[in-house]
Amino acid sequence: MTSLRSLVSDDARYLKSFELFLQRSSEHQCMQKFIHSELPATLQSIGNGASHLNVIGVGSGSGEIDLEMLSELHLKHPGATVDNEVVEPNPGQLRQYKALVAKTPDLDYITFNWNEMTSEEFEDEWKEKKMTKTADFIHMFQVLYYVKDPEATISFFRSLLNKNGKLLICLVSGKSGWRKLWQSYMGQLGHKRTNQYVTTGHIKSMLDSKGVSYQSYELQSQMDITECFTEGDEKGELLLDFLTEVLHFSKTAPPELKAGVMELLHQPECSTEVDGKVVFNNNIEVIVIDRLT
Repeated sequence: MTSLRSLVSDDARYLKSFELFLQRSSEHQCMQKFIHSELPATLQSIGNGASHLNVIGVGSGSGEIDLEMLSELHLKHPGATVDNEVVEPNPGQLRQYKALVAKTPDLDYITFNWNEMTSEEFEDEWKEKKMTKTADFIHMFQVLYYVKDPEATISFFRSLLNKNGKLLICLVSGKSGWRKLWQSYMGQLGHKRTNQYVTTGHIKSMLDSKGVSYQSYELQSQMDITECFTEGDEKGELLLDFLTEVLHFSKTAPPELKAGVMELLHQPECSTEVDGKVVFNNNIEVIVIDRLT
């Protein structure tokens, strides 16, 4: 059997597949809608009138979503300066974020601190330096798949929150096509990361078991995966890499595994057919938690 390599082992191809995913999906659009409709009330509740706010963005990517949230934060706290810790391990995405900041006007009220590292490396460094700074708002987008212990990671970042601080976690929904895909093939895709397949369903069950209160928001999102079903289509192969998180999945997966994945992607649990296109259920969910008490 051919050994399957993780997509994240190739920074360039991961970035390429991720950018195509954003083009083919409505993920950023549904996040933007959430940021401008639901998030402002959360942002209004933080800070307690302070003239300075501390924000930590974990898994900030190329920064578009971060800047949208910071813009809403500024509308709710127009007189406050902001210290923004950016935590992102992918150098390509961090470069894009810096370039976006450089060309975006009126960000003088924000100080950006760049951390090219994983969430766990950030946590280790924070503890090593015995940092005492607290945060008013921490957001983690699609991060908990990459940590050894999601519960411990959530606990650490909650411990950094200020009195009225909020921790926002965004992951794929337990009602999405991702859940069915992962549930069916997690054992065969060759990944060694423990939490590759965590959804908001897992996180909410964990929070419920601990008696932690939270707010959750299901965001409807879709992804056009039609090209995946055209043999040899370059973009289709990139999307398959992203869906399975296997480098060159189409070329390296055993025939029976590839056939099974392709069949499942066409099933109603994962996708629907709309105007001749295969549309994957890419629903995501946002969970908002208060500080650790």
